[in-house]
Amino acid sequence: MFVDQRLLEYLGSAIENLKNGFVDLPNFDSEFNLERIEEVLKEVSVRLQNNYPYHHPVYAGQMMKPPHPVAWLAYSLAMLINPNNHAIDGGRASSEMEKEAVAAIAKMIGWEDHIGHLTGGGTVANLEALWIANNLSNEKRVAASMQAHYTHERICGVLNIPFVSVPCDEKSRLDVESLKSLLDKLDIGTVVVTIGTTATGSIDPLKEILKLQSKYKFRIHADAAYGGYFKLIDKLDGVTRETYEMLHEVDSIVIDPHKHGLQPYGCGCVLFKDPTVGRFYHHNSPYTYFTSEDLHLGEISLECSRAGASAVALWATQRLLPYTKEGEFARSLTKSREAAINLFEKLSSDPRFLVAFRPELDIVVWSIKAERASECSELASIFFDECAKRDIHLAKANLPVTFFKYNYPEIRWDRQQITCLRSCLMKPEHLEWLNNIWEIMKDVLD
Repeated sequence: MFVDQRLLEYLGSAIENLKNGFVDLPNFDSEFNLERIEEVLKEVSVRLQNNYPYHHPVYAGQMMKPPHPVAWLAYSLAMLINPNNHAIDGGRASSEMEKEAVAAIAKMIGWEDHIGHLTGGGTVANLEALWIANNLSNEKRVAASMQAHYTHERICGVLNIPFVSVPCDEKSRLDVESLKSLLDKLDIGTVVVTIGTTATGSIDPLKEILKLQSKYKFRIHADAAYGGYFKLIDKLDGVTRETYEMLHEVDSIVIDPHKHGLQPYGCGCVLFKDPTVGRFYHHNSPYTYFTSEDLHLGEISLECSRAGASAVALWATQRLLPYTKEGEFARSLTKSREAAINLFEKLSSDPRFLVAFRPELDIVVWSIKAERASECSELASIFFDECAKRDIHLAKANLPVTFFKYNYPEIRWDRQQITCLRSCLMKPEHLEWLNNIWEIMKDVLD
């Protein structure tokens, strides 16, 4: 069931409460063709059925997580006003809510002093971080691992910043020795540390990179779009936990509330430890600001118009589910992590599967065992299709065979990449559903 009817009643009550705040305004009527609206909505509901069941635990593929009910209710409520958080004039309440919501994320990282704002997603957030980095590092190179999101290299192309790709180790993490070698040869001004790679959920070794920073004096930007919120949970392996404990030492960070933060798309967030970087955003606009002398979010953002409803939804979710170590929000992340470890252990105990490495967060990658890597890839694609026929929806990823070679020397590695199955077990319900998912996967393999 998508919606508990009581939620719609709560929304109706909140709408009445919102109306009461504007009762002094003179009446006006807008004319709408209600019958036609109903017809169009029915048509929309039919069209939307042409989707994978992203909201359900049987969908265990891509990074798709339904927003919390309080988020979409608060978003819907705010849309009756449709605030624009570019300037306080366009979103007085929602701008204040955005500042408070962003401060909550900064506090989770460990920053009291900071500057930042919400964005339309992680791509724009990373663009702003690298734009600031370029202003501060005099157009030096940006380095990121080969498993970092492709958007970093693309952004560097847009900003005309030289980019260098750093090899990964056998666990999909940035290889520190390779980075050191590049730092000795090249003028690198910024290193992107990925906190949860898109393909495998791996965490780059921040502790070792911080040691290099003390010698080579580069900036560190943390792309924690996927993994940032896992700072709240304790059930992480030692090295991973160590990285999160040092996360406050980076210079800038991106976190996507529309991933693990239970928000509707699109809601990203970029934060800088040094508030003085706001000087790079400075501009004088003769037509935007009229009624307030306070700092406008548009003065610290490359984006102009931004949905105030996103800020309202995030603020409401934080109000209901605060970012505390023992809170409900953290417990839901713990369940996702436990589901991933559970699946990994089941796969590891079945000799018909190939597993790469123990997941650091809640993403698991594996393939089907065969004599040659090319056969493994072919079987993985067949397995993907057959699981989908039984309403178990996975994802596929082409990954370097180096992630598997060490554990499976008996396989003929006749290609450089292997097609893998990939599961992002983002929903806490995945923990309860995992046995059902596993039984179907085993049946497909049989």
